[in-house]
Amino acid sequence: MLKHGILGLLNYADMNGYEILETFRHSLDHFWNAQKSQIYRELAALENAGFIRGTWIEQNGRPDKKMFSITDEGRAELTEWLSEDMKETPRIPLLMKTFFLGERTQEENIAFFEKLKKAYQLKYKGFSAADESREEYGEELQDAYRSMFWGFTISYGRRKAKMLVEWCDECIAKLKEMRNA
Repeated sequence: MLKHGILGLLNYADMNGYEILETFRHSLDHFWNAQKSQIYRELAALENAGFIRGTWIEQNGRPDKKMFSITDEGRAELTEWLSEDMKETPRIPLLMKTFFLGERTQEENIAFFEKLKKAYQLKYKGFSAADESREEYGEELQDAYRSMFWGFTISYGRRKAKMLVEWCDECIAKLKEMRNA
């Protein structure tokens, strides 16, 4: 799936590896994160497959950089992937861990959910920065239609973070209620 994320970004504009990494951090990270090593490994694979083309650009006083652009074959791959039916995988590590939390004390589990709640509260607040990034990229692309879909993902992320904060509150309340019973 990372390959398709990179193809999608390069379909918007030519970028170097660092710009792709930064775009992931500022706009896709709330639903798909990628490490620098993963991105560069995927760029090499995409170039070998003929989906992207890399061109070295000389820079005065700085190291040369490699700019990547999507090829016609890459656009065809992206278009094909976008038209495929989506198959969700029901793997949610948080729920796997939660399923087995009965092996720990109530106090440990209250602390677990409180820590998780704080993390998602921070994540929720961070969506303001995601909105700003979407606006900046939308202006850069001068394409309100594409930018709207980025907004859809931000809306989803914001709702998910809010739901998880509420779920943590519910779990904490039930653990405290049981402790006091």
